[in-house]
Amino acid sequence: MIPVRCFTCGKVISTAYEEYKRRRDASEDPKRILDDLGMDRYCCRRMLLTHKEIIDELNPYQ
Repeated sequence: MIPVRCFTCGKVISTAYEEYKRRRDASEDPKRILDDLGMDRYCCRRMLLTHKEIIDELNPYQ
């Protein structure tokens, strides 16, 4: 699950994640995607670039 806000600056980033993921899966350049989505701060860019879905891996341990 993507965090709702950036850990560093507090900007809402969860609204951009679905489009980022869709466009990334379509082999578009991540820099261009983040620029188009208005992610100007490097801390917010880091949040989207480094996010990894692990919920499916943790589900069996509930």
